[in-house]
Amino acid sequence: MYRIVEKKILNPTVVQLQIEAPLVANKAKPGQFIILRVDESGERIPLTVAGTNKEAGTVKIIFQIVGGTTEKLSHKEEGDYIQDFVGPLGVATHLDGLKKVCIVGGGVGCAIAMPIAEALHARGVEVTSIIGFRNKDLLILEDEFRACSNTLRVMTDDGSYGEHGNVTVPLKEMLEAGEKFDMIITIGPLIMMKFVTLTAKPFGTPVTVSMNPIMIDGTGMCGGCRLTLNVDGKKVTKFACVDGPDFNGYEVDFDEAMSRGRMYFDFERHAHEETCNLFKKEVQ
Repeated sequence: MYRIVEKKILNPTVVQLQIEAPLVANKAKPGQFIILRVDESGERIPLTVAGTNKEAGTVKIIFQIVGGTTEKLSHKEEGDYIQDFVGPLGVATHLDGLKKVCIVGGGVGCAIAMPIAEALHARGVEVTSIIGFRNKDLLILEDEFRACSNTLRVMTDDGSYGEHGNVTVPLKEMLEAGEKFDMIITIGPLIMMKFVTLTAKPFGTPVTVSMNPIMIDGTGMCGGCRLTLNVDGKKVTKFACVDGPDFNGYEVDFDEAMSRGRMYFDFERHAHEETCNLFKKEVQ
C-alpha cells in the first residue's frame, strides 16, 4: 500500500498527488512512468512521473479525470492509500549532448514535459517552452515552466490567456525566424504532436514525441501499447512501455495511433459515468 502525502487540484479536471514510494523515487528519471491500481479490484493504469523527491521518498503524479479509475483516484485524500504503485518503467528521455531545446506541451501533457524541462535547465541547457491549453481555466504549471525556461510562450485556443492560437503558431514563427534547436520534445494529444512534427519537418529539426497508448502490464508482454513506426521505408512494430515512451516523431504512424486510441472512448466514458454515479449514491 502506498500513502498519499499531498493532494492538489490543478484545475477542474486535473489532480496532482504526491505518493510515498521511496524505491521508485530513488530511481525514476524524467520521461519514465509508473503503473498503479487504486484498489484490489481496480484496473492498471500508466501515469508519467511528474517529479520526485528522493529525500522525502515521494513521487509526484498528475492525472486528468477521464475514466472510471481516474475518477476513483481523484476521490482519494491525503493520508489515504492506493493499492499498487509499480515503477519506474520505460526508457528515460535522452538528454545528453543537448544544448538548445524547445519543449512543446499540450494540456495535461505539460505534466510530462515539465520534469524534462527542469532536468534540461539543471544541466545548463537553453530551454524554450511552449505550453498550450483550450482556455484559461485549464492552465496548469505555468510558474513551474517559467522557473526552468529561458523563454516561455503560453497559448490558449480561445485567447482567454497568454497568446491566441495553438502551440504550432509560435513554433513556426521561431523556426521561420531562424531559431535552431538541437531537439524539439513534444508531449500532449496525438493530434498536437502530429502537427508539431509536421511544422518542424521543413526545417529538419529533430522531434521527440512521448507516446501514451493503452497499457496493461507495462512489460511488453500484452502488446496493448504497440505502435507502428516507418523506419527507412519499412513498417516496424514497437511497444511504448519498453521501447518508449519516447520516439522519433518523424517515424510514428500518428493516424494509426489515433485510430487505436479512439477504440475505447465509449467504454471510458461509460466507466466514468458509472463511477461518478457510485460516489453520488455514497454521498446521498
